[in-house]
Amino acid sequence: MQDDETTHGPLAGFTVGVTAARRAEELATLLKRRGAAVQHAPALRIVPLADDSELLEATKELIDHAPDVVVATTAIGFRGWVEAADGWGIGDALLERLRGVELLARGPKVKGAVRAAGLTEAWSPGSESMAEVLDRLLGEGVEGRRIALQLHGEPLPGFIESLEAAGAEVVGVPVYRWMPPQDIAPLDRMLDATAARALDAVTFTSAPAAASFLGRAEVRGLLPEILGALRDDVLAACVGPVTALPLQARGIPTVQPERFRLGPLVQLVCAQLPTTARVLPIAGHRVEIRGHAVLVDDELRAVPPAGMALLHTLARRPGWVVARADLLRALPGSGTDEHAVETAMARLRAALGAPRLIQTVVKRGYRLSLDPAGDTPGSASPR
Repeated sequence: MQDDETTHGPLAGFTVGVTAARRAEELATLLKRRGAAVQHAPALRIVPLADDSELLEATKELIDHAPDVVVATTAIGFRGWVEAADGWGIGDALLERLRGVELLARGPKVKGAVRAAGLTEAWSPGSESMAEVLDRLLGEGVEGRRIALQLHGEPLPGFIESLEAAGAEVVGVPVYRWMPPQDIAPLDRMLDATAARALDAVTFTSAPAAASFLGRAEVRGLLPEILGALRDDVLAACVGPVTALPLQARGIPTVQPERFRLGPLVQLVCAQLPTTARVLPIAGHRVEIRGHAVLVDDELRAVPPAGMALLHTLARRPGWVVARADLLRALPGSGTDEHAVETAMARLRAALGAPRLIQTVVKRGYRLSLDPAGDTPGSASPR
């Protein structure tokens, strides 16, 4: 297995969906370097800061009426806020106002953005946790204090409510807003692929994107199929626990890295997806069945979608005969002509490069030529 992963990458043979609007190219590149095929469909778009009238009004309000505390939550959001204010001609006034308040920065990256603007944070947690920021504020006492919170498009469960319950006035600063994508077609194609189990994993890097993904599925009447796929066959990989909330609320199991970054997210996908592959000893070969390709004795073999559909069906009961009618139903866009099975089977055998892997049982169907030992130890359950 190690030789294969060194040659082909741990994600060879798997297809991963990327829903990110921001840094999507970076995430896709990291996945492709590890062998994955990538389907990208932004679930949202970000409103340019300079065009956002809500941010302009909130910025003017803070300049005119100073808050006691400002909480900066993301580096890109804070930098964008300062740049947008510069574009509106009120950048110096904003920085002057921020110099006179208690400025809290959520984590090292935000602290870097604050200092790059010529400001100094009063405090920053090492954990990057908004819960730690909340504990700090409540510990100081917030009754009667005015707290400006740089919003960043994702929900902050309980954060604002806890401050308001303790007597604070909370002012939201909507640094950027999420809107539906201008071209919805790529997202619809990704939803179709998810429902058809043509994707092995879908990555999410923001809670709004996860919510938009499910919301579009609901509009199209695909929600039951999408929920079923994500619960049973398609891995939902989230950059962090906040991003996972809309999915978990629908009963979808998710995985998240310990560090909420793209690199650890990709490493997690690399660790998780290979464990879903079906590994079988067939006709003297070690066969590993992945999402859209097969490893035959550690050699990666690309297989057409119709062939993969047949192979997954055969692998559900390895060694058992599967009737042509059942295989026909498994073919994408299957009709009523069983000759389609014969054609797809011939192409599958050619793609695998080892025709004896699949045995024809005259007048009955086809079977995998499973070795007498049965499944290899530790092989995963079939898809």
